[in-house]
Amino acid sequence: MTHDDRGPRKLRIGLLFGGRSAEHDVSLRSALTIMDALDPDKFEVTPVGITRAGEWLSGGDPMRALTSASPMFHLGKGEDTSTETLDAGATSALVARAGSAASMSVPSGVTEAVDIVFPALHGPMGEDGTVQGMLELAGVPYVGSGVLGSAVAMDKAVAKTILEGAGLPQIPWRLVTRRTWRSDPAGVTNGITDTVGFPCFVKPANMGSSVGISKVHGVEELAAAMDLAATHDRRIVIEQGIIGREIEIAVLGNDEPIASVAGEIRPEGEYYDYNAKYMDDTAELIIPAPMDPELLAHMQDLAVGAFKALDLAGLARVDFFIERETDRVFINEVNTLPGFTSISMYPMLWEASGLPIGELVERLVRLGLERHAERA
Repeated sequence: MTHDDRGPRKLRIGLLFGGRSAEHDVSLRSALTIMDALDPDKFEVTPVGITRAGEWLSGGDPMRALTSASPMFHLGKGEDTSTETLDAGATSALVARAGSAASMSVPSGVTEAVDIVFPALHGPMGEDGTVQGMLELAGVPYVGSGVLGSAVAMDKAVAKTILEGAGLPQIPWRLVTRRTWRSDPAGVTNGITDTVGFPCFVKPANMGSSVGISKVHGVEELAAAMDLAATHDRRIVIEQGIIGREIEIAVLGNDEPIASVAGEIRPEGEYYDYNAKYMDDTAELIIPAPMDPELLAHMQDLAVGAFKALDLAGLARVDFFIERETDRVFINEVNTLPGFTSISMYPMLWEASGLPIGELVERLVRLGLERHAERA
């Protein structure tokens, strides 16, 4: 960071949000939280929105443009947003210059340089290594895991295979392709009944925030759940339903990550679905989760082990089940860009661990710069 007579220059952050996935709206809420948490005395934020169609918006007010286009948001009591369009932002391009900061170039000719990109993107085309690969090609530092870690963690089947290979406990599961399901639904149904059983969860392999997930109580509900998951991905994961506690642990760091206290989710419904996570705030979140110190230490070790096995960086949230009858612990999923909204577990877990959100986002930025320096 350079200095002048006015003191240290602020670090310039390009905050990416929106995106083409079904988690577009969640991304907007995460970005608003991150933007509010970044210290304006230390950071200068350039918001860059990505529309559902994949257009990049900078200049103007891209956050307003995207939130006004989303039914989840209301910009003000009684405010008429019916005429608001994506023209509130300008299409932009990421420009790399060797040996200098990247730039967001907008048609008006205004060019805003950034020192690092903070992707507040969730799901495919954001959390899966695609954006990370683009930033790598451009030589731009960014927050979070690299291409490999992002890609393998995003795909539930690949992640489970790697975690099993590392000796980390997994729920019994099965992978089915959309083509196989549509060509032989009876055979798939029999296979799931014999190997996974009921209740089970049916999930798109590449999706987060509980999008496209169904809990299936019996064979009569399976077809609808498979069809729903197939609308989101060509690969479908079926997991055995575990009756027990849902626990989440946040991980922070690069090669020497640390784990937070544990949090427990007690959903009002049968499971922690999209609405409970982001819309109605009905789930009971208990932080820290009541558990023996030995169990907590064991689960923290598992969380760090999963982080390392998937070659992650910066941040991740590791989700667990503790089976009620046996007290066995299973890793459910690993999220490389977990929700960062005001009711999201990741920032709340670190707050309870003694790391306020302002310090958390600053540390994530520093970790991103450190990882980029290691790649250079």
